[in-house]
Amino acid sequence: MAEKLNEKEKKFLLALARDSIKNYLEKGDVPDIRPTEVPSKRLIEDGACFVTLRIRKELRGCIGSLEAHRPLVMDVADNAINSAFNDPRFNGLTKQEFGKITISISVLTKPVPLPVSGPDDLLKKLVAGRHGLILKQGWARATFLPAVWEELPKKEEFLSHLSMKAGLAPDAWKDRKTEFEVYEAEEFSE
Repeated sequence: MAEKLNEKEKKFLLALARDSIKNYLEKGDVPDIRPTEVPSKRLIEDGACFVTLRIRKELRGCIGSLEAHRPLVMDVADNAINSAFNDPRFNGLTKQEFGKITISISVLTKPVPLPVSGPDDLLKKLVAGRHGLILKQGWARATFLPAVWEELPKKEEFLSHLSMKAGLAPDAWKDRKTEFEVYEAEEFSE
């Protein structure tokens, strides 16, 4: 994994996520981010992240990018807004909820293919607690961040839930047509 973010960079990104949601809630648009306000050059380099919102430890929204395709600061701002207002599992965040949310950001490494010869090989190669996983079969695709291991620590359960998230049968991860990619994430929260 690349060099970890320092505390100043993490605080900046968390504040940016919160300010982006607040600005959208109040004005309906994305705040301007001036390069001179960004504390380090690497935050304006292309990066991929997920932004997760929780209220009292309950998921309230989670949206992100698997591939770096824009500056990390823009990815954080847009994913924060999308987590708050465009996660299809939830209604848009309300002003009353805004003060109750806790924001987490996961900055991802580039996903790499995980070639496996079958289910046993997958179970051997997959590292619980470290790997985020992308499961693909035909048009179906889903991912779980490494943080999901806290809720689903057993590999078989993790894989079954990920298969269902992709809209497939719980045992789709055992199918030889299923492909996998892994990545890691640097996760931090307010």
